[in-house]
Amino acid sequence: MIEKSKVSHHQKLTAAGLLVAMGVVYGDIGTSPLYVMKAIVGDNGGLQNVSENFIIGAVSLIFWTLTILTTIKYVVIALNADNHGEGGIFSLYTLVRKKGKYLIIPAMIGGAALLADGVLTPAVTVTTAIEGLRGIPVFFDRFGSDQNIIVMITLVIILILFSVQRFGTDAVGKAFGPIMFAWFTFLGVMGLINFGQDWTVLRALNPYYAIHLLLSPENKLGIFVLGNVFLATTGAEALYSDLGHVGKHNIRASWPYIKVCLILNYLGQAAWILSAKNDPSILAIENLNPFFQMMPNSIMLIGVVFATVAAVIASQALISGSFTLVSEAIKLKLLPRLKIIYPGANIGQMYIPAVNMMLWLVCSLIVVTFRTSTHMEAAYGLSITVTMLMTTILLMFYLLQKGAPKWVAYLVTLFFGSIESIFFVSSIAKFFHGGYVAVGIALLILAVMTIWEWGNIIKEKTSDTVPLKQYVEQLRMLKDDTTVPKSQTNVVFMTPDTIGDEIGRQIIYSILDKQPKRANVYWFVNVEVTDEPFTKEYTVDMMGTDFIVQVQLYLGFHVAQEVNVYIRQIVYDLMKEGRLPKQPQKYSLTPGREVGDFQFIIIREELSKVTELKKWDRQIMQLKLAIKKRTTTPENWFGLEYSEVKYESVPLIIGDTRKTRLRERKVLS
Repeated sequence: MIEKSKVSHHQKLTAAGLLVAMGVVYGDIGTSPLYVMKAIVGDNGGLQNVSENFIIGAVSLIFWTLTILTTIKYVVIALNADNHGEGGIFSLYTLVRKKGKYLIIPAMIGGAALLADGVLTPAVTVTTAIEGLRGIPVFFDRFGSDQNIIVMITLVIILILFSVQRFGTDAVGKAFGPIMFAWFTFLGVMGLINFGQDWTVLRALNPYYAIHLLLSPENKLGIFVLGNVFLATTGAEALYSDLGHVGKHNIRASWPYIKVCLILNYLGQAAWILSAKNDPSILAIENLNPFFQMMPNSIMLIGVVFATVAAVIASQALISGSFTLVSEAIKLKLLPRLKIIYPGANIGQMYIPAVNMMLWLVCSLIVVTFRTSTHMEAAYGLSITVTMLMTTILLMFYLLQKGAPKWVAYLVTLFFGSIESIFFVSSIAKFFHGGYVAVGIALLILAVMTIWEWGNIIKEKTSDTVPLKQYVEQLRMLKDDTTVPKSQTNVVFMTPDTIGDEIGRQIIYSILDKQPKRANVYWFVNVEVTDEPFTKEYTVDMMGTDFIVQVQLYLGFHVAQEVNVYIRQIVYDLMKEGRLPKQPQKYSLTPGREVGDFQFIIIREELSKVTELKKWDRQIMQLKLAIKKRTTTPENWFGLEYSEVKYESVPLIIGDTRKTRLRERKVLS
């Protein structure tokens, strides 16, 4: 049995763990103060149109949103739903999927929305940080309000950020924790300096002011103001997704400090706004951002640089999280296979070139198209409300599975679902202001997931399999038939699905009919992705022979599928146990080599024209096969790049076959 990796989900509460949590988990939520108050004030008509009650109410809404959604839902409840230390919507789905096949639907919707809305994070945060340069007199005197220079600097930073992904983030990642700790401390200190001059803003902690604002005529957006307030908690879902990096103990212990620093900064911005809203010189500032304006001029440059670094770190966390999310979806058979590279020292450090390229292109396009952070903020946050709703649905099934009383599970779901539904409705207004970008990307990703999952269901229901045991004697005769040239010592077939001794008819067709393949040993290998993230196990069925080996590999969804490496270990295990004859090689670089050569057969399926399928089912299967041809090759996916791989095209016969019969034409003599 292949060694089962230790799972590091019982991370102890340590100072190092707390620092890592700050560097990895809180990047997105930690850059929210850059733009949340700016968006709230700007969409209400600017400083000249906001009252004291409006500002107090806005901060109150932020405080209670962070408390209810981030603290209670995610930090207190969701972190308990860890799948062997891993978090995120796909990990949550694997925990509860036995409750019903339909649960794949909220998992797919939530995953697609999370990926889609995430592409906006680098664009929004980096642009907002760079726009802070306008507060520096030297920069403003040189470039004024020219947005082109802001766009150019942002594009260069984003290009560099995505370019370094291929090298891994081990070295840089070690610095993230101390930097983000300093960043949150900086947020808290800046806030304390400002609101220390007006302690009355502490009234914002009273929920009365939050409710009053929603009903107040001073709030020109009405309930839609929540669309901007929601930006303060968009990083909550990422907090749950990054659970596996640091463990829930370190997240829970570090969150109070993070929240205090965030609230201090929002209170500080509120105090500054109240003191500055009647100052004509400040009212004249174009695209005013309270976050930067409340800083003393002497440290403005430091603040901008600090904000830019924090924005880059937040973007890095988003990119790494996207790689992890896509990898999990692939291994759960929700997305086509893509090339995955592991440049770091551990499996958590991964790089997916296709995803990296897509994220870079979309982020750059968003920056060029929307240009200002104000326009980007209008598009930000819509899709993440959908992800939060889907997580709430899955959490209900998790609570029921863990034995919670039904009324508790339903009440929790109703409570959070109602709040998130209100945020969703309030964010719908963003659709025509740019939210359509995130929605469009989410729908595209969801379409691919739907095609892939639907295709899997069609194939599972109708594909033709045969019992391998019926062909044992034929395989024995072929193995011993010296009139047939030997293909290889070991011929290995990667079987997509295995139920008992049933395998796809196309595999037997390839061995016996298409071109008889004589070998010493016939291997039939299937890989099953388990609910646990780091499983490495296998089972073997040799069917009473020494020339047929049916292998079932159980690999966790975080484990690289290096089939070549695993098969060679299994060969040695079987030979050591005497179940498989040794295969001495006469010609080899290694003297005394006892393991023969291998040939891996990859079946390239093409939908047979004689297959009778419903119109939509046929369209789905054709789309799936078309997408499959444009994704990574199986040898890359299964770690067979340096092995001998042979492709064979065989007709994929699904369901019934169309019967045709020719009628002989009578020819008159």
